[in-house]
Amino acid sequence: MNISEFRERFRAIHDEVARVLVGQDALVADTMVAVVAGGHVLIEGAPGLGKTLLVRALGQVLGCQFKRIQFTPDLMPSDVTGGNVFNQKTGVFDFVSGPVFTQLLLADEINRAPAKTQSALLEAMQERTVSIDGATRALPRPFFVIATQNPIESQGTYPLPEAQLDRFLFKLFVRHPSVEVEAAILRNYLSGFDAVALERAALRRVVTSAELSAMSEAVTSVQVAEPLIDYITQIVARTRTHRSLTFGASPRASIALLQVSRVQAAVAGRDFVVPDDVKNLAPAVLRHRMGLNPDAEIEGVTTDDCVADVLRETPVPKGLA
Repeated sequence: MNISEFRERFRAIHDEVARVLVGQDALVADTMVAVVAGGHVLIEGAPGLGKTLLVRALGQVLGCQFKRIQFTPDLMPSDVTGGNVFNQKTGVFDFVSGPVFTQLLLADEINRAPAKTQSALLEAMQERTVSIDGATRALPRPFFVIATQNPIESQGTYPLPEAQLDRFLFKLFVRHPSVEVEAAILRNYLSGFDAVALERAALRRVVTSAELSAMSEAVTSVQVAEPLIDYITQIVARTRTHRSLTFGASPRASIALLQVSRVQAAVAGRDFVVPDDVKNLAPAVLRHRMGLNPDAEIEGVTTDDCVADVLRETPVPKGLA
């Protein structure tokens, strides 16, 4: 698959999902960039903004096996990974796979489960394997986790630790729609659309899982000039010395920013990366990989503000702007 074919497939996926998720074009595009880059996505937003609808629609359009886990305070690790169950007929233990054995996993309200259950996803997200009772089992390929969390409520929630957050390629925010977009959503419902019965929308399967893997492979042909490697390195390094941060992003963030910049270039129909590819996706890659110091939190500073400072202070490579 060449870059031109990649761009056409990406646009077709975006347009098909946008049929049911009105007014969230940026969210759909950024989620797809992460999926093509082979990463996981954490989506944060208030209830009712379409987070779950997005993932369900992607499951149909991408032609991937899709499963959902509703995280709750009483959810156990085995409810995610599965486990060995004694078979009375054979007298041996049989492995019963959990919902993590899929290609596209929706971890709904992931911050409502305790730490031991959240950590059950760590190995799956990083290694694409699950280890139970000394046996390691590979997950299907491709494998993506798209998790959601509600930032409004704190009662009965368990904030994700830094090690878990770092496994997510992107952290994306879902905003409330404009008045015009909300009116369009209402017109869709008057026309018969129902998010609960998504199958009625007759979403078209644009690609198969094999074709999605081919799209990921096509991105490897996108060239990255040496000055841009230095530019990415400088951006991430400056997060570690920012005045408002107690800790900055790790080299994993540098690799992530390089990966998604190549995908963004391919989406634009180019076989080379430009600084704008890096700058446009830097907030999504970095915002959840940094820690604010107490004074900055009191002053209302956000990690997005820190990323904006870093991008403003980092010189853009000459001749590539």
